Parts: sequence; C-alpha cells; structure tokens
Amino acid sequence: MVDLESEVPPLPPRYRFRDLLLGDQGWQNDDRVQVEFYMNENTFKERLKLFFIKNQRSSLRIRLFNFSLKLLSCLLYIIRVLLENPSQGNEWSHIFWVNRSLPLWGLQVSVALISLFETILLGYLSYKGNIWEQILRIPFILEIINAVPFIISIFWPSLRNLFVPVFLNCWLAKHALENMINDLHRAIQRTQSAMFNQVLILISTLLCLIFTCICGIQHLERIGKKLNLFDSLYFCIVTFSTVGFGDVTPETWSSKLFVVAMICVALVVLPIQFEQLAYLWMERQKSGGNYSRHRAQTEKHVVLCVSSLKIDLLMDFLNEFYAHPRLQDYYVVILCPTEMDVQVRRVLQIPMWSQRVIYLQGSALKDQDLLRAKMDDAEACFILSSRCEVDRTSSDHQTILRAWAVKDFAPNCPLYVQILKPENKFHIKFADHVVCEEEFKYAMLALNCICPATSTLITLLVHTSRGQEGQQSPEQWQKMYGRCSGNEVYHIVLEESTFFAEYEGKSFTYASFHAHKKFGVCLIGIRREDNKNILLNPGPRCIMNATDICFYINITKEENSAFKNQDQQKKNNVSRSFYHGPSRLPVHSIIASMGTVAIDLQDTSCRSASGPTLSLPTEGSKEIRRPSIAPVLEVADTSSIQTCDLLSDQSEDETTPDEEVSSNLDYAKGYPPYSPYIGSSPTFCHLLHEKVPFCCLRLDKSCQHNYYEDAKAYGFKNKLIIVAAETAGNGLYNFIVPLRAYYRPKKELNPIVLLLDNPLDDLLRCGVTFAANMVVVDKESTMSAEEDYMADAKTIVNVQTLFRLFSSLSIITELTHPANMRFMQFRAKDCYSLALSKLEKKERERGSNLAFMFRLPFAAGRVFSISMLDTLLYQSFVKDYMISITRLLLGLDTTPGSGFLCSMKVTEDDLWIRTYARLYQKLCSSTGDVPIGIYRTESQKLATSESQISISVEEWEDTRDAKEQGHPRGNHRNSTSSDQSDHPLLRRKSLQWARRLSRKGPKHSGKTAEKITQQRLNLYRRSERQELAELVKNRMKHLGLSTVGYDEMNDHQSTLSYILINPSPDTRLELNDVVYLIRPDPLAYLPNNEPSRKNSICNTTGQDSREETQL
Repeated sequence: MVDLESEVPPLPPRYRFRDLLLGDQGWQNDDRVQVEFYMNENTFKERLKLFFIKNQRSSLRIRLFNFSLKLLSCLLYIIRVLLENPSQGNEWSHIFWVNRSLPLWGLQVSVALISLFETILLGYLSYKGNIWEQILRIPFILEIINAVPFIISIFWPSLRNLFVPVFLNCWLAKHALENMINDLHRAIQRTQSAMFNQVLILISTLLCLIFTCICGIQHLERIGKKLNLFDSLYFCIVTFSTVGFGDVTPETWSSKLFVVAMICVALVVLPIQFEQLAYLWMERQKSGGNYSRHRAQTEKHVVLCVSSLKIDLLMDFLNEFYAHPRLQDYYVVILCPTEMDVQVRRVLQIPMWSQRVIYLQGSALKDQDLLRAKMDDAEACFILSSRCEVDRTSSDHQTILRAWAVKDFAPNCPLYVQILKPENKFHIKFADHVVCEEEFKYAMLALNCICPATSTLITLLVHTSRGQEGQQSPEQWQKMYGRCSGNEVYHIVLEESTFFAEYEGKSFTYASFHAHKKFGVCLIGIRREDNKNILLNPGPRCIMNATDICFYINITKEENSAFKNQDQQKKNNVSRSFYHGPSRLPVHSIIASMGTVAIDLQDTSCRSASGPTLSLPTEGSKEIRRPSIAPVLEVADTSSIQTCDLLSDQSEDETTPDEEVSSNLDYAKGYPPYSPYIGSSPTFCHLLHEKVPFCCLRLDKSCQHNYYEDAKAYGFKNKLIIVAAETAGNGLYNFIVPLRAYYRPKKELNPIVLLLDNPLDDLLRCGVTFAANMVVVDKESTMSAEEDYMADAKTIVNVQTLFRLFSSLSIITELTHPANMRFMQFRAKDCYSLALSKLEKKERERGSNLAFMFRLPFAAGRVFSISMLDTLLYQSFVKDYMISITRLLLGLDTTPGSGFLCSMKVTEDDLWIRTYARLYQKLCSSTGDVPIGIYRTESQKLATSESQISISVEEWEDTRDAKEQGHPRGNHRNSTSSDQSDHPLLRRKSLQWARRLSRKGPKHSGKTAEKITQQRLNLYRRSERQELAELVKNRMKHLGLSTVGYDEMNDHQSTLSYILINPSPDTRLELNDVVYLIRPDPLAYLPNNEPSRKNSICNTTGQDSREETQL
C-alpha cells in the first residue's frame, strides 16, 4: 500500500513557519490586489464636512458656538450704545458715524473675523456646484453686511467709527438656534414635539422683530429726540400691541419709514408663524402629544392599546378601571392609530376624565410612539383586539404584533392581552394575563345548557357594582336581583381575616358554612402558600392553614366592612335581610345575629349507604320531630364521606334492564386524544371507545353504517342541544368539552347537533321541536357593518324568527353589543318591556355599569354579550386571580383537587329545608358541595306592578273557558300584541282601554266590556299562532316528520327568571329554584391503588363521578 503521508504536497513558501516569523516576502509575486474602501472620505474636504456637518455631536457644538457668537455681537452693540454720549445737533453724520472705543472695536473685529471665516467655510463645505445659491442666501448676505466693514476697518483706521447694523445678528442667532435644535434632536435620538419647535421659532421671531425695531428706532432718532434704549422698547411694545398712547413718537422721516417697514414685515411674518402654530396645534389635538417623562416617573399610569377606540369600549374600561379605590390616582394613556372620534373627544373633555385620560394617536409598533406613551414606565399595558372585523384572524395577528412590540420595547411592563381565536393564544404565552374571547364564549354557551344563566352569573361576578341597582324599583324581584348583583370575588390571607381566622385547622366546608352563617360571605376556594394553583371547593378533607389565601364572594371586601356585635343588633332590632314579602321567611323566625337562621342538628351516626341525598326523613321521624339536618364537621370523618370511584360506576348498574338494552353507546373516561389547537387545556371527559366514521356525522344523510336521515329516527334518550353557527371553528371544542365532562352522569349527556345553515327544513330535520336548547352563535359575516350596532342584525332577526316559529324552544345566543339585547324576543307593544327600558335609562343616569341587567332575556340567561367579559381583563389588574377562577368555573381549566360548577333543582319534596342557610348546611354536611347562588323563575304575577306601565289583566279573566285555563300562562305582560299593527282600529281601541285602565284603575262598571276586549285580543293572538303552527306542521308532514311534540301554544311569556348571587341565609327556597353549586373534585380522594387520573382512556366502563344531587 502506498503511504498516504508521502503523497501530501508541501506547504507553499508563504505558509511556512519561517515566513510566519520573518514576514511573507512572496506576496509581491501574488496576483491579488489590495483594495482600500471609502477613499473619498479621506480627503481634507470630507474630513472637514464630517466634523462640521455630518457628525451629530461635533456639529451641535459648532452650532452652539455660532449661536453664542451672534448673541455676543448683539451684546457688544448694546454696550456700545450705552457707553456712547448723546451728541448735540441734528446732522446726518450722526447716522453714519458713532463713537466706538478701541477695546470695543477690537472685540467686534474679532467676532466678525471668526463669524465670517466660519460662514465661508460652511458655504464651501455645502457647495454643490451653484455658487450663486450660496451667495444669495439671506444668512450669508447678513453676515457680509455685519462682518466685512469691521475687517476693512483693520486696514483703513478712519472707518473704525463707521456705523454697522450689528443688531441684525439677532436674525443669524435665530437661524443658528433652529439648526442647533435639529442637531440636538439627532444627537440624543429623540424627536421633540413639532409644537415645541414651532413655539420656539415664533418666540424667537417676535424677539428678533422687537430687538431690531428697538435698535433701529434708537439709532435713527439720534438726529431727533435722541431716544435711549428703554424709550425705544416702550415705543415698540406700545406700537406692536396696537395701544398707541402717543407720548413717544418718531420725529424724523427715516425713523417713521423704518417703523412702517417693520410693521409691514410683522404683518407678513407673524401671520405665517401663527398659521403654522395653529396647524400644529390642531394636529397635536388629533395625535395627542406626549406623556410627560416627569409625570411618568412621579405618577402611575397604564397604557391602553386598541385598533379603533369606540365610546362603549372606552366607557367600559374607564368605569371598571376607576371603580377600584386604589386606582383613583392612576393615569390612563390611550394609544390608538386612528384619529379621535367625536364622541370620544366629548367624553374626554369632561373634567372627571380630562384630568386622568390622555389620548395619543400612534402605533404600538413604533418605538417613537411607545416612547411618547412612556411604555417603559407604565404599570401595565392592555392590548385589546378589534372584534368588529370580519377577518378575526387578521385582527389577532395585529394584536400579536402589538404584544411583541411592547414586550420588545418594555420587557418589564405587565401585559394584559385580549385575543379572539384560541389557536392564536400560543403566540402570546409570555403575556401576564390572556383572555381568549371564543374560549369563554363557547364555554358559557355550553354551561348555559346545563346550568341555566351561567353567562349572567359570570357577567355579574366580573363587574364592579355596589348592589344599588334596582333599589328604587317598586318590584321586589328587581330589588333582590339588583342587590345580589353587587357580590364579587375577593381574597384575603386567612390569618389576617376576621371572617376566616377562627377556622384555622378546620375543614374547608366547615369554614365555608359557618362563615356564611355568621357573616353572610361565601368561601369558594383557597390557594396554598406553596402552590400557585387555585382550588375551588377542595372538599371537606382540606384543612385550612394560616397562610392560605381565601377567595370568597361578598358585597364588599373585608377591609371595607364594619362589624357589629350581636347585642347591638338585638338592641337596634335591625334585620340584615333585605328580602321581605309574602313568600319569604317570617320575621319572627330570623335570629338577629348577622342574618342567620335557626338550624336543627341531628346525630350523624346513621347515614344512608346509598350515597349523599337530600331526601326527606322517614315517616317515623316525621311523627316525632320536624326534619333536621346533620351538622358540618370541623374535621371530615373518613367513614362518613364516601369516596367517589369513577372506574366503578354504580349508577349505571342501577338502571333497569330495558334501559340497558336500549343503551347502544358505550363510553369511557379519559383525555381527548387530539387537541384542536395549541394551548388548549386537557379535560377529563366521556369518550367513545372507537372513532365514529366521518360519514356517520352527517345527521341528514344516510350512509352505509346507518339509514337515519333525521334526529327523530335516532331515538335519542335525552333532548338535543343544537348549535347554529356559520363555521365549525376550533372554539367549538370548548363548547363540547363541558357537555362531556367526566363528572356529568352518562344518562344526562345530551346529543349535540351542529347546524351550519338554518333554513326551516334543516331545523326540523335536526329535531328542533324536541330540543332542550338551541344555541345561536353570533354571525361573523355581519361584523363589518357600516353602522357598528348593526353587527348583530342577522343574529337578532334569526333568533326572532325562531322565537316566533318555536315559542317553546329555549334559545341561547351571544351578541356583539350589549345594547342590542333589548331586541331579543322583541314585542313592539309590550308595556312591561317599556317599563324595563325606562328602568334601564334611570339606572344608567345614576351611573350604573350594569344598567342592562334588568332586561328579561339577560336576567334569564338567554342572551349575553362577550364584550361584557372585557371587564374580566380590566379586573385582573387589581385581582390577578379572576381569570383563573373564571376559567375553573367554566371548565376551561381543570386543576387536580379543584371543584367544578354544577346545579341542582329544588322540587316539592325539598321544600322542607325551607331556607338557603339550611340548604347550605345540608349540602356541606352530606356531599361537600358549596352553593353560590340561586336561579329563580317566577310567574309574572309576582313581578307585574300596577305602578308601572305594565297592565295586569288577570282580574278581568275570571270567566275564561276551561281550555284556556288548562294552559298555565299567568299574567300577560302585553297590553296589546305587536302583531296588531295591521289592524289600526283594534290597536286604537286596545290602547285607549289600556290608557284608561292605567290612569283610573279598574272599574267594575266596565268589567264586561273590558273582558270582551281582552278575549278578542287573545283570540286574535291565538289565531296567528295557529297560523304559524299550521305552517310548521305542514312543512314537517312534507318532510315525512312526525308532528308529535310540537306545541304551538306553550311559550314563556308568563314567567321571568333572575339570579341571586350569594343570597342572605334567611332567603326562603321556592319551588323550581335552581341552586348553583361548586362540587368537590370526585377524583381528588381516590385510593392510592386505583388507576391515576393521568392514565389514558380506560377500557372498561365505570360509574359516573356522582349521581345528580337530589334534594
């Protein structure tokens, strides 16, 4: 084999070690050529230009030196005038010759030489081929006039006393000042306000005019009155101010001519300066100017970045932000790329806002605008997306870029970002707080189907209110509803709390129940010192520690509360309850100790083996004593609390054989195998063992696996939930997961139908006639309406059509603007709605942030606006835990050991519990649940008041036929129907009757006529409904669908629903009340030998986490 090393050629001579030490001498024979770059900058002229012009700092020094020379020359002229003795006589020689001392002449000559040399040098450096352009410049001409005579006097001594108008150097000083400011801005890399520059130029122009006029008048009057400088100053001020006293006037024609010339110059120059100043002022009003650096360092401020600022968005932010006492001294700087709207301008001129809100027109992507807003000194930055755009993805992209720009410019500034699409969340994971609109929207829509009015509950919790809404209303439900709406979520450390300090070392449920019993506060969760996760209702086995942070619901936080002892309350005999009425607890049964009630306790030795239920005691116990409730233990008894094993579902085993045979679907519990977008929180839920083929997902088309073409053919056991949307976006994942959560019993899982288009035929095929709920998602195609409030037009009209065709259908929808909620289930002649509209206006005039809360669709949870959740982002600045708590309540996040939101209904068998406090105790002692509120439905008889515009007609319907009595409709809140617009005679008569009734009250003399009129109206209304029902039924027959189940007469006009958040302990329970519960995590106390929650989907079916709680 040939040695490879011997084949390696030797290194060239220039790479040898000897050459490295002695230097390479062989480069001369090389073909390479050494090239030097930028040789043009090595010339003498370029080096001078670099020093005098191009270099920012050296150029600034040259400008400053030139400015100082011009001021010095003006000062020497004033000294020469003051030192000169006024000569006698009126000879013209005094105009051309002056007395100038030799030292003063020497100084003026030196200044003139330096100034002329600098001017010639700068002219040479800036020469670009046209010498006349340099010579005919006004600064160059003035320099020649002021410097050349002094230089000539060096060689011609007789000219040393020649008059030279040196005072004209003030204009050269003004020119140097302008150049100096420009160089200053370049040197320090800061762009000062153009307004400041223009004001400075205007002031310098005025000073130059006045100084020139003073010196010129004084010199020309040497042959006249011989005025001094002070008299000349007085004359100029009086003349330019147009006062003109006349005590000092010029005498010579030359001085008069000079005054005329100066006035003409002022009339030309000053208006131009003022015009530019006014233009810049208007532009500054549009752009907003700057936020002071001194104010930013001494005062606290936050920055609000938006694409376009609307009045509703601004007022929501300001009202919510300044609702907190500790934020009253904060400034709000708004950074928006668009010009300020007229309505926004009017609002910001109100003294309450003008002193605290600053509007800046600019982009968050420009560092200059972020510097104007002093983003690096801001306490927080709120970045909101524009939800009114059709392309919501594009809106998110703009939000992401703004967040990146702010984070790059001010890394330490906390970011509060609102995003629209959930798939864009992972781009802004670095933000401190993020609210994804579609996540919250779909989650609230889903929970509204299983926990009624969850959207209203969340909206009221995240709004700041004092609970004063509706207190002036004559209706009881509005007072109760408004008072309870003031409850919010607060936090406090346990050892620092008066509410919870005594419960250290006791169980969570014990602390929650007794705190509510004693103080009326609802403890809903805690956060351990060593854990950042919030735990909602961790259960009875959780022991409270001194360092725990407690989260509770109350009207106000503990720090703002005053406590009265029991003796004072008994002496004053003041009940803390504000609920009074025939259906409430009698006053004599209330114990005057912070609004608590008498609660009977029983022995806990006997407990039902079938699990926690709220059933009545046995008949034997009824004969001996009234029903009683077990006490809430300080420390949970392991034997008395049943652990919930999800892997052995006993509730499924208890089903009847017929149900087992009819059950075709088999579920398993686990995590979804696929996530629709990055950043979605994994949720333990019910899953199918096998993936369903895509062809089987079409409800209206048969395939090789099934032959069903409508929902009725599937034979679903539970009622449907229909979702009407334009597209099946990733946000729909957050709608499905809460409805398939692991803690929901299998027998209660509702089939979900996605309806991408909603003509009548598709609605009937998907089972709208027997659906439990229909969810209508806001139509994104109408977001770009020319009028902002028209963005909801398509959704509102579609929902109104569904309401008219299917009056018994429970419709839940979401709108863009809260003001449009008044159009839901709209009736033009509904007097009760008109009364609510007046109440809303009164509440808005009182400054309420929740004026829309009394609208019946919102109170009942039928409609909400996602813009209401903007306050969630604003509140997180003060309460950084609000987003986490809201996500846990909605099921968007699941934390091991944290409970979940659910509901239970009060039936006739449960009324023995009587009060909310007894229910609280019953739930805490049996199941560990913590109630947080009540959803109450009442007939309109309880809500209608004759003091309002609404008219009750029940008194005149005594002779109704049996058929109409069979329909429990309660009172009609419509005095006339909206459908009577085509019958003017009937409408006029009904309105006259309604007006007379509301003005004079019921009169038995006209009872028969009024009864006939009302029956005629009901007959007309029923005939129209029958016409609509006939239309729907004919269409169903045409499609081959059964008409069974379609009830055209059943609607919800006679009922109203509302929410009571954390009601008083003595609130009496009523039939059909729905109680909101935070139930402990059923997986939190699994035995160690059981499979972990983190396991994959189990292969065996098991029992649900817990049976539905039955009272």
